[in-house]
Amino acid sequence: MEQPVPAPSGSRLAIVGAGSVGTSLAYAALIRGSARHVALFDVNAAKAEAEVLDLAHGTQFTAAAASVDGGGDISVTEGADVVVITAGAKQAPGQTRLDLAGTNVRILEQLMPQLLAHAPDAVYVLVTNPCDVLTVAAQKITGLPAGRVFSSGTVLDTSRLRWLLAHRAGVSVSSVHASMVGEHGDTEFPVWSGARIGPVPIRDWTVDGGRLFTSGYLAETAREVTQAAYKVIAGKGATNYAIGLSGARIVEALLRDEKAVLPVSTVLAGQYGIDGVALSLPSVVGRGGVRAVLDTPLDEGEHASLHHSAETLRQSLSSLGI
Repeated sequence: MEQPVPAPSGSRLAIVGAGSVGTSLAYAALIRGSARHVALFDVNAAKAEAEVLDLAHGTQFTAAAASVDGGGDISVTEGADVVVITAGAKQAPGQTRLDLAGTNVRILEQLMPQLLAHAPDAVYVLVTNPCDVLTVAAQKITGLPAGRVFSSGTVLDTSRLRWLLAHRAGVSVSSVHASMVGEHGDTEFPVWSGARIGPVPIRDWTVDGGRLFTSGYLAETAREVTQAAYKVIAGKGATNYAIGLSGARIVEALLRDEKAVLPVSTVLAGQYGIDGVALSLPSVVGRGGVRAVLDTPLDEGEHASLHHSAETLRQSLSSLGI
């Protein structure tokens, strides 16, 4: 397992929402040592306090010097360096992420000004779905630069993709270099033109002289990644462990100023001819937020798919009056 370096002294992570995702993220952050202090806030004070107590009881076994507190008063987010927002209506079986948009935008309208008052210098990371739509809404509500209010985007989807490819090839996940981009949702897609295992292009990977990753297999893999959340939700009601881990990974990149390349979702300003919608693209993440959205080479079909993602989200934003 990847061994992260210790979090900077005094680093503070605030997590908004003590549901399955928020608590999984807090759990992952404590075990990995993502931040020195973790605060958990939820309007359901009893739930937040109980989750904090349960987590605190295990801190003897977590990363050195990590602590946790929280409750139902938003002041627990005071002075946070990073605020991860997981609060919102939960995605039901068969429901798309975009169906959640209206309810969760209204929650943000109430929540963001309060958070800004307590953590004015924080970087805000949205995990609540539909995260791309909510990123645009949050940026407009707060007036923050795009780099300081972004979403987890396709970081988890990319992990799902790499896991599937690694399993197929019989190599470690860390040796697979491939990304899901676009909407965190039904129009996301893999950048096969740049996908590699080690230095070998994915389409050229062979076993016993035969190509392992046929066009049919790649198409099925893309579909499986896109549908993965629905499969998990149908079986257990929510996705939480993997998104908790991926959220903790983003927090680490921010607090440790790693300048790590992660496919987070920011509001674009002209990249690929797209403006005003949030899409996931490989981006440099470090102290203060997203430093740059990389100019990732795309083939003609991938370029068209990215614009299709943008148009899908633009229609959703328009329907919500955003």
